[in-house]
Amino acid sequence: MLIQDKKIAIVGGGPGGLTLARLLTLKGADVKVYERDVNKAVRVQGATLDLHEESGLEAIRRAGLLEIFYANHRPDAGKLRILDKDGNIRMDDHEEGSHGEHRPEIDRGPLRKILLDSLKDDTVVWDSHFLSMEKQGDGWLLHFKNGTSAYADIVIAADGANSKIRPYINTIKPIYSGITIVEGNLYNAAINAPKLYDLVKGGKVFAFGDEQSLILSAKGDGSLSFYTGCKVAENWVTKSGIDFADKAQVFEWFKQAFGTWNSQWQELFKSDEIWFVPRPQYHYPLDQKWEALPNITMLGDAAHRMPPYAGEGVNMAMQDAYELADCLTNKAFTSIKEAIAAYEKQMLLRASAITQHTLNSTEMLHSDDAIGKMLQLFSKA
Repeated sequence: MLIQDKKIAIVGGGPGGLTLARLLTLKGADVKVYERDVNKAVRVQGATLDLHEESGLEAIRRAGLLEIFYANHRPDAGKLRILDKDGNIRMDDHEEGSHGEHRPEIDRGPLRKILLDSLKDDTVVWDSHFLSMEKQGDGWLLHFKNGTSAYADIVIAADGANSKIRPYINTIKPIYSGITIVEGNLYNAAINAPKLYDLVKGGKVFAFGDEQSLILSAKGDGSLSFYTGCKVAENWVTKSGIDFADKAQVFEWFKQAFGTWNSQWQELFKSDEIWFVPRPQYHYPLDQKWEALPNITMLGDAAHRMPPYAGEGVNMAMQDAYELADCLTNKAFTSIKEAIAAYEKQMLLRASAITQHTLNSTEMLHSDDAIGKMLQLFSKA
C-alpha cells in the first residue's frame, strides 16, 4: 500500500476531515487530525445537514456508521415551508401529500460526535490551530499556534473555505458570488422566539422577497439557525461600519435591510442568546486546475468552496473523503503523486458541475420571482 508507514496529517476536523480519517484508519493508515477547536466539547454552529445518497450517505456507509447515523438523524428536519416576505405560507411539507423527506438530515454536532467516536482517542489533536508549514525531507513540518510542531509525510487540507494550506498547492483566487450571508444561531428558540419556533415546526423555513432570502432551520438542541442572503458589494462587511459583535447594530441593520418584510421576522433578534457572523459567499472558477503535488492535496471547501444554496457542501466534502481514501489505498497507482492526481482530476470535474448547479440555485433564490421558481421546481419533484 502506498501509504504504508507514512504519517498522514489531516488539517481540519469537520465532516470531511473526520470522514477521511475514519476511512483511512480502517485501511490501517497512520493518521492524525489537527483541529483548531480546544476540545470536542466546543459548541458546533451551523444548520442541519441533509446527506445525499451518492455522496454523504455513501461515505457514512463505507465508514460502517450507517446504523448509528440513522439512530441520530432527525426524520422531520427536512420538512420545508416556503413563505413570502409577508409571512404567507406558499408550500408546506407538513401537509398530507407533500413530497416529504427524501434526504435524511442530521445536526452537525451529532454527526461530528459519530465520526469522532469512530476514531481512536489520540487520532484528533485538539487545540492545533495551523499557522504554517515547511518542507522537511520528503514531507512537511507543520507549525501550530500553541507552539507545537508535527511532521507528516502527506498533508491533506480539510480546513475549510479560508484554508491556510491551499496556498501551498495553488494561487487560484475565489470569485465573489454577489451574495453575502449573515449566519446566526438563536438558542432556546421556544422561549426566545416562540412564534418563529412554531412556524419552523421542527423543520425548515425558506422565505423570499425583494431578491433576498431568509432560511431558518430547527436543531435538535432547541436552537434555530438562520441565514440571511442579500445582494451587496463584496466589501460590504467592512464598508458597512457594522460591529458584528454588537447585536443591537446587527438588529438595526436587519430592520433596515429587511424593512419591507413583515415584522414577525424581527423576533430572531429579540433575545441576547444569539450568535452570528457575516459570510461573503465565494466560489472557485469552474475550470480551476493545477499540477498535482507528491505529498499534499485538499478536500471540501478548501478545494471547492461555494454558496450553501444547493446543500452540497458537506456532501461534496464527504465524497471527496471516500474518493481520496480509495485513491491513496489503490494498489494500481505506483506513486502517491499519481494517486493524488487521479483523485484531483475526478474531484475537479465533479466540483465544476456542482458549483455551476449551486450558482444557478443561488441566482434563482435571489431573483425577483424566487417563490414562483421554487414552487415550479418542487412541482416537478
